[in-house]
Amino acid sequence: MNDVPVPPIPEKPADEVPAPPIQPGDAERPLLASAGEAAAPSPQQQPAAAASGVGVLLVNLGTPDAAEPTAVRRYLKEFLTDPRVIERNSLLWKIILHGVILPLRSRRKAGDYRKIWNQEKDESPIKTITRSQAEKLAGILEPLGKHVVVDWAMRYGNPSIASRLAALIGRGCDRILLMPLYPQYAAPTTATVCDEAFRYLTTLRRQPALRILPAYYDDPYYIEVLASSLKAELRALAFAPDVIVASFHGMPQEYVEKGDPYEGQCVTTTQLLRAQLGYDETKLMLTYQSRFGRARWLQPYTIQTVKALAKQGVKNLVMIMPGFAADCLETLEEIAVENARVFKRHGGQNFAAIPCLNDSEAGMLMIWQLAMRELKGWV
Repeated sequence: MNDVPVPPIPEKPADEVPAPPIQPGDAERPLLASAGEAAAPSPQQQPAAAASGVGVLLVNLGTPDAAEPTAVRRYLKEFLTDPRVIERNSLLWKIILHGVILPLRSRRKAGDYRKIWNQEKDESPIKTITRSQAEKLAGILEPLGKHVVVDWAMRYGNPSIASRLAALIGRGCDRILLMPLYPQYAAPTTATVCDEAFRYLTTLRRQPALRILPAYYDDPYYIEVLASSLKAELRALAFAPDVIVASFHGMPQEYVEKGDPYEGQCVTTTQLLRAQLGYDETKLMLTYQSRFGRARWLQPYTIQTVKALAKQGVKNLVMIMPGFAADCLETLEEIAVENARVFKRHGGQNFAAIPCLNDSEAGMLMIWQLAMRELKGWV
């Protein structure tokens, strides 16, 4: 998506660093901060600490360490025992989780991960992309000085949030911007990232100052980048879509009823995107994917909508995933493979899943702008 036309960036005050163009080789640029995979480097491995550094930590959901059942089981156990993700942590749930879900789901999901696995780097795409986002952001922020350090982490799996916070503090960062890469806030995503960061900070006597990137679901530049990227991708297709479906990750309806703002923010993002593109709700539809369990989740469900559209005679379908900052299992396998199969099985002909913003030029300029907004007064 590097050829996506980038919307003009709103004017910045004169004391802010301009974003240099991202060159093809930027993905290979080493991080300003070490980006280890598991534990924080030992003190003798740490570079000399800055007198007063500023850290930026990009965080995404996570990934197993390998596309095999043991690693997937370890990852799913960490994920599904998080009380932010599964709030009803009863004895019955624990029995079902350990006796049924983990043994069966680990084997099936390992097969799904193998379909999308980055064989060259032996890792999942979300890890490859998040690392590249951090490396490119480090390059963009480099003119601010060596005291600005960029790193990345995963909420579940490796590199852990605790290990990368330790690495940033070891580099002398006494101020850290935590950037959960979730446009829409949800307790099972953004809040659990904060929980994990705070959990590590409780072990420290001398804590760094911490800022957290707020949800950016209605940020004008985010909406404009989504729209311009979609237009560019549509021009490259061999067909024109009859319908475009914006699929967001699902959530139990109960969580929203308890006060989670996620659903409302997904609706707002979709409405703003419709206005930007000049579409109505029949051209750009909102759905929710990845339902888990038997509880009622946010509706309409993505896979049921895709099936219904095909049965209604829709022949050309495009899907976008505005709530994902990086392509992952849910976009590359669940949408691009499973939903495509369902659509064509029930009469659809042409299907395309549009890539997430990832580490594209437009996506990186958006992350840069969000970072610079939150770093005001620190840089």
